[in-house]
Amino acid sequence: MRNLIQPPLLGGEAPAAAQRHALAAHEQLDTPAFFGAPELPGLRSLIRESWQRSAKLQANPDNPEAPLALDTDELEDYRRQHPLASIMPVIHKLLVLPSHDSGLLVAVGDEVGRLLWVEGDPALQRRAEGMMFVPGADWSEATVGTSAPGTALALGRGIQISGAEHYQRSVHSWSCTAVPFHDPDSGALLGVVDITGKASAVAPHTLSLVEATVAAAQAQLRVERLQLAATLASRPARRRNTSTAGSRSAGPGSARAGGAGAGGVKEGSLYRNSLQLLGRDQALLSIEGKTVALSARHSEILALLSTHPDGLSAEELSVLLYPGDGSTMTLRAEMVRLRKILQQLNPAAVPESRPYKLSMDLVPDSGQVLNCLQRGAHRIALEIYRGAVLPRSEAPGIIDLRDRVSSLMREAVLTDGSAETLLRYAALPEARDDVGVRLAALRLLPARSPKRAAVVADLERLEAELSA
Repeated sequence: MRNLIQPPLLGGEAPAAAQRHALAAHEQLDTPAFFGAPELPGLRSLIRESWQRSAKLQANPDNPEAPLALDTDELEDYRRQHPLASIMPVIHKLLVLPSHDSGLLVAVGDEVGRLLWVEGDPALQRRAEGMMFVPGADWSEATVGTSAPGTALALGRGIQISGAEHYQRSVHSWSCTAVPFHDPDSGALLGVVDITGKASAVAPHTLSLVEATVAAAQAQLRVERLQLAATLASRPARRRNTSTAGSRSAGPGSARAGGAGAGGVKEGSLYRNSLQLLGRDQALLSIEGKTVALSARHSEILALLSTHPDGLSAEELSVLLYPGDGSTMTLRAEMVRLRKILQQLNPAAVPESRPYKLSMDLVPDSGQVLNCLQRGAHRIALEIYRGAVLPRSEAPGIIDLRDRVSSLMREAVLTDGSAETLLRYAALPEARDDVGVRLAALRLLPARSPKRAAVVADLERLEAELSA
């Protein structure tokens, strides 16, 4: 990375002039004219737009540090389960190791801007702690305003932020480059990779370096999944697993939910359109690389339509959507609002009417899980599975989907899972009180395994809670 220390050029200006303009623009942040300003002299339009988004989200430019969103225990559990954990060796080799003596930090965050790993130059790490650029901190635009990690996630593309271009004034002595990380199969946004430091962090070739690293990590993740799928496919089929998946999936819409047409994993293909439902109260919709967070109701509507590729009438969708007697008038009003959102995201994504039907293939992560389970690939399924489908939804159709995915996931892990797989599943919120999973793990763990003590302690806790 030492060849990347040349100063950056922003918007065609010399760095010093660009910084003066950015500092001058900061003086207007608190004025009413700022929100309607078509431009601010010398400030890049994407920075101005990000500042305006940050202000509307009520991010405070005078906050001295980012808030901590995950404490130590939560962070360890979350990192262990996160899909990006498996590609950290690639990030470490290509970015972290070269950064140790170059005055740079390498950070990897999740899809909502929470930093999960921050490594690199030890002296710089200590300095970065002053602004809470640390694992567990929230660096989304909504929280700290314009920064490379948060703005890269907001825009869905790589970006460089230099000095005073940051919305938060305490970060003006830092510069950073960040690139979003998308799932190589579904296209879903998984997180962000960032380089932070001084001038070298926004040198001309730094963005290309981070983009190349992300591409290498995506390729590695895809290779690992294909290798695992090939290994599982080469094993003799287990009669119980196959029959269970088939019988438990039977019923209206279930075959579609697990099949390729409704979001199952199509071998050898890469998805650009996806719907993340697992472990979320509000779905994330990704279309052609653009990602938007949906309202709870719109999340439910797209989830149901994605599992019914042949479409649903207004009456059918209302029954699946609303507990009790659903109103088709209420549904039609929701569909009007949803169409407006999708029209802005991508006109081709607007659902058809009579019946309501998705106009493009949309891959729900729940469908990927069901497809993997039906093929016996429970380890891949568990890698994708990040919790129950829209866990707070009370829509009848969502409850059915949630119960089906969760029960099949649990049964597959109990039937075919190793001790490590069982322990990973036990760390999920829905398995916090699952005695059966812990007993199964205890039976498989070697007698001298240090992990047995934690499992026994969990079982004692559950026994005490049940007897209280």
